[in-house]
Amino acid sequence: MRVYPEQLAERLKQGLASAYLLAGNEPLLLQETADRVRQQARDAGFLERHSYNIDNQLDWNEVLDNCQALSLFSSRQIIELIMPDSGITATQAKSLQTVIDALHPDILLLVQSPRLNKKQESSAWFKALTTQGIYVPCNTPDARQLPRFIQQRCQQLGLTADAETIQILAQWHEGNLLALAQSLHKLTLIYPDGTLTLPRIQEALSRHNHYTPFQLLDALLAGQAKRSQRIVRQLEAEGVEAIIVLRTLQRELTQLYRMQEMGQQGIPLNRILENFRVWQNRRELYVGALHRLPLPTLLKAIQQLSQLERQAKTDYDTSVWPGLSTLCAMMCGLSKGLPLLPH
Repeated sequence: MRVYPEQLAERLKQGLASAYLLAGNEPLLLQETADRVRQQARDAGFLERHSYNIDNQLDWNEVLDNCQALSLFSSRQIIELIMPDSGITATQAKSLQTVIDALHPDILLLVQSPRLNKKQESSAWFKALTTQGIYVPCNTPDARQLPRFIQQRCQQLGLTADAETIQILAQWHEGNLLALAQSLHKLTLIYPDGTLTLPRIQEALSRHNHYTPFQLLDALLAGQAKRSQRIVRQLEAEGVEAIIVLRTLQRELTQLYRMQEMGQQGIPLNRILENFRVWQNRRELYVGALHRLPLPTLLKAIQQLSQLERQAKTDYDTSVWPGLSTLCAMMCGLSKGLPLLPH
């Protein structure tokens, strides 16, 4: 069964499952969800807790012994398994399957994992665990999901906010849910009446948004001009090396150029996306970008990018960020970009 973090509290009122899989890329949600499960388990008499990292040194026999060696007077136990970022091997998956098969009412299994891909969600251990237990995906909300996430968070804390205030909170905290949680807690203390307005949050909070070059890529692929400019400004303000952003854009622009070349050769779009291993949930982004960016535009963008990279490496007195901002505007269809400089 799949249950989202905001639904978990209500689901726990129906009783504990025998196993929980918490997987995702958002530390705050992973921590809060694990704490909620542990607290419910303690209330139900699971007083012992054993935690293991799944690696080559893990003694799976010890894990199984803790599952099986229960006396009449033993307390119920929580067995926690933490998966590595690289995923688990076939041997480890088989051992995990053995642990899942050994579960009984006095054992609660809590597995924590990085974000899972489709292949992992099709594995035998995943199906066995989610058949017996609950899968809670703990992923960072994207820009479209974040306002709804903040609205739900406000309701949980007894805060009320209009749409404009929610939007500003989202812009200020995107990519940093821990700072968002801290800000909302701070607001509950500053304003006991629970009413949030734009002047109030501007007075009480500083910006905590934290962007990565990959979020800039997504904004550019989607043609989100205002958002991409906001991310560029924030990356510059945070002191991110411009060359890192340029190299990230270079890889993406080169890939888009190769996709367009294949399209001109008559290769169907689905085959092109499969060839470049574009995940299903990202294909809409690439289709939109390919329709918006024909080969001549991509060629000009690559040329401008090369100029900016040369500038970053040779002219230390001049910032490349204004040129990068212009390039991003061109990729979103708002500008023709920079004039080519002489070599």
